[in-house]
Amino acid sequence: MKNAVGKMLDERLAVLLQQVDSIEHENIKPLDDCQKLLEHGVSTAENLLREGEVAVSCSTGKERESLCNFTNKALHIQLDSLPEIPSLVDVPCLSAQLDDSLLSVARDHISSHGTVASRPPVQIEELMERPGGILVKWCKVDDDFVVQDYRLQYRKHTSGHFEDAYVGPECEFIVLHIDPNVDYQFRVCARGDGRQEWSPWSVPQLGHTCLIPHEWSPGLEGYSLSSRRNIALRNDSPCLSVLYSKTSTYFPGQTLTFRVETIGQPDKRDSIGVCVEKGVGYDSLQRDKAVCIHPSGAVYVNGKEMTNQLPPVSPGSTITFDMEIVSLGPTNNNEGPHHRRRVTIGSSNREVVFDWLLEQSCDALYFGCSFAHSGWKVLVF
Repeated sequence: MKNAVGKMLDERLAVLLQQVDSIEHENIKPLDDCQKLLEHGVSTAENLLREGEVAVSCSTGKERESLCNFTNKALHIQLDSLPEIPSLVDVPCLSAQLDDSLLSVARDHISSHGTVASRPPVQIEELMERPGGILVKWCKVDDDFVVQDYRLQYRKHTSGHFEDAYVGPECEFIVLHIDPNVDYQFRVCARGDGRQEWSPWSVPQLGHTCLIPHEWSPGLEGYSLSSRRNIALRNDSPCLSVLYSKTSTYFPGQTLTFRVETIGQPDKRDSIGVCVEKGVGYDSLQRDKAVCIHPSGAVYVNGKEMTNQLPPVSPGSTITFDMEIVSLGPTNNNEGPHHRRRVTIGSSNREVVFDWLLEQSCDALYFGCSFAHSGWKVLVF
């Protein structure tokens, strides 16, 4: 801080000195002109004086001619004509004025600036892997500290600059755009209720993810993707196919999240969800070996609509899919065993929980979406 304040004062000094140079450059010319006229008049008088001395001392018989020449020249030179010297009040006089009240203001701020604590009021509690990201959870450890906002920062372990990832009242946040198999440092601090300054930082924690980020599959006419391929926008081009993920990157035990950024005109075939395989020729995920949600809130399991519904999707809505393998189900009519998965779909603080039966095991699932009309924009993470 001392270096920063000193730098600011040096910068201000440079600005003031530049103003001084500008004032001098603008106002010195009339004075220079007056000085040149005075110097020219004095030089002319000195030259005339020397010529007069030569004429008086001339003994060659030409003294009369020399005196006449000298007299004529002296009559044509106005030795008593000099430029008017400007009065002092008309000449710019540089001065500097520094307000000492700044010192008292700075003293008041500096005397109360900075805090020392034996431990920060908030600490990182857990770092959890996510595809292309890390879920950071933190908690308050000082019961007397009333929190208004939290501030989460991160950086690559080998980098020296922390970046803000989140500022707000929540106690967890998913940091996206994390490179797989790279260590990152995370730290969090808090701001007290009604205060502007932040608390000391928590002890930095190292985290990394081995999971590749979720990406939409490129090349499908009808959908435009972001540079990271985690955002899909339904454009105006006709499309009667489902947009799937690039690969099967959703594993049981993880949380798959869709955030609907913008919405378009709904259609009965619209869907957002997961499936066992990329089905060719389908225009919706409302089919076998898939579970999905319709923008109206209806939930479909293997193409059949459930009785329970979720709230309708609106701009900014977040839809989550959580899945865990429950057990290997019994055989039915001499058919093979069923693989049972407990699925939880959440939206707008409501959840639908059901068991999804699959005839064959599946380590990872594809995700997908289908929209008949343009305007829909979906982020996946």
